[in-house]
Amino acid sequence: MENYTRWDDFLVAEHEMIERAMAVLKNCLERIDESVKAPLQMQRAIDFLLEFGDKIHNTKEEKFLFPLMQTKGLPVEGGPIGVMLMEHDAERKLLQRMMNELPNLADATSAARQKYVAEGFEYLKIRAEHIWKENDVLYAMGRKVFTDDDNTSLLNSFKTLDQQTYGDEARVHFAQMLAEVEKDSEAKKRLIRNLSYEQIDAIMETLPFEVTFVDAEDTVAYFNKLDKTKLFPRTRSVIGRKVEKCHPEKSVDMVRQIVTGFKDRTMDHAEFWIDFRGDKILIRYYPVYSESDEYMGVLEVTQAIGAIQRIEGEKRLLY
Repeated sequence: MENYTRWDDFLVAEHEMIERAMAVLKNCLERIDESVKAPLQMQRAIDFLLEFGDKIHNTKEEKFLFPLMQTKGLPVEGGPIGVMLMEHDAERKLLQRMMNELPNLADATSAARQKYVAEGFEYLKIRAEHIWKENDVLYAMGRKVFTDDDNTSLLNSFKTLDQQTYGDEARVHFAQMLAEVEKDSEAKKRLIRNLSYEQIDAIMETLPFEVTFVDAEDTVAYFNKLDKTKLFPRTRSVIGRKVEKCHPEKSVDMVRQIVTGFKDRTMDHAEFWIDFRGDKILIRYYPVYSESDEYMGVLEVTQAIGAIQRIEGEKRLLY
């Protein structure tokens, strides 16, 4: 969060953290009979949603964002701010009730458990729609009326609240809390799992640039545009070859420097641009790390950018 320079980006990033905890809670509710036998994960999810989602995130909006929006002319009563405040209160009450009832849920009747599940899903629905309203509607209103000074003031207020509540390592603490919530959870999955291999392949082939992946053993493992015209033609025979064998001899030392820099974490990217066949070509390299921060390889992205460089003004209509 320390790297965010805009108030809205900061809050949207917090929404993503909240949604991750919501995914865990949803998974627990869907398996309620199993969850009540070992309720720790559900307890952690609810606690995170109360402690971070309400006490930290909602408080930032209620103490700093909403009052500033009000001074800019956005009404509270009968306006979007009033709706947000009502939803904050509804979320808070549902979560608190769920937390209070959780210890007795293992001995509760099936009907009582289903009522608990229904309330849980009511919370998830309210919160999901609330986040959408803020991300796409309310924050857009703020962007129209806030000045650069307002942006700086909000960011400072957000960070001060974090520090006052949890100290200088507040953001680390929040990340650790979320990691505990997601630990061993089936809900913790990448969105790419929603796609089939056919969809992933079609997406990669549709990208307006060329992508090559070299694995942790410095071996070429993948490239897109397999059977299409490419800026730098290559065929599938390159798969399985060492990366240094796929570049001109004069470039090999530089390739080795890049790979070594990514492996020892002294570099986080490398980029070059050349004039080629009447166009400007941008070539970028990025290290790829696993979720556990293990080095997985190098991603090379090659793109013709001459047409992009010539863009001027704005284009807001289809034709």
